[in-house]
Amino acid sequence: MKNLLRPIIASAALLIVASGVQAQDMLAAQSPLDKQMMLVDSIALRDILLNEENMFPADELYAEWSNDHVRFKAELPDSFRVDLRGFVMPTTNTKITDIFGYRPRRRRVHNGLDIKVQRGDTIRSAFDGKVRMASYQRRGYGHYIVIRHTNGIETVYAHLSKKLVVQDQNVKAGQPIGLGGNTGRSTGAHLHFETLLAGKNLNPALMFDFEKQDVTGDFYTYRKGVYQEVDRKTGKIVESAEPLYHKVRKGESLSVIARKCGVSVNTLYRLNKLNSRSVLRIGQRIRYR
Repeated sequence: MKNLLRPIIASAALLIVASGVQAQDMLAAQSPLDKQMMLVDSIALRDILLNEENMFPADELYAEWSNDHVRFKAELPDSFRVDLRGFVMPTTNTKITDIFGYRPRRRRVHNGLDIKVQRGDTIRSAFDGKVRMASYQRRGYGHYIVIRHTNGIETVYAHLSKKLVVQDQNVKAGQPIGLGGNTGRSTGAHLHFETLLAGKNLNPALMFDFEKQDVTGDFYTYRKGVYQEVDRKTGKIVESAEPLYHKVRKGESLSVIARKCGVSVNTLYRLNKLNSRSVLRIGQRIRYR
């Protein structure tokens, strides 16, 4: 940069002592130098913006940077478009062993996809970003990593045997970040993979097709209040009203829940695959929309 600035400074000094036609001639000769200066400014501005992006990825969505919680809560926009270009699949393995959503048998929500991996398999960052957490939960995720990406989403990689990155480290798409494993609350070696937007868990299958080792498109658009899922036959995203749930309390029956939620008992049967002989458990989640 210094070499570029020297002729500009020298020309400015000559312009001070020049007058009349000579000054006009020198101003004309200055034009290429002005273009050089504009180039210098654009490079400097690009570097400043890149440094800010590296320090605070997706700062237009997240007001702050925190290393405390996996689900970092931020205000959800009514609509948000996620750029999926420049992706790298987190693993080359394609077998899904557990899908996203509520699991009645275990009475809890599964917040991601489970992909079968072997211990020691390389796990990679899905996009450019910055490691927000690299930690360990003995009864939960085991060794896990949370990355905030420049496109606005955050990804979680859990049950690793080893972490290859540290907190607050910048990473590139495809960079090895960990090794597959079976740590934490896990019954076999697999990668538990989550995608979050402003703290809200989204179905990774809306963005990633592990069987095809590809993303679902160049962009994914989140719409507040809309439930999105992947049609297994067509592979396309279908939308409906976001599901609502009621947690069963002591003494409640399906008819009581139906009255509270303003729906019919038959609707509860259909949405929850229940019948008149089904037994409710306290704490069980019943979908009513």
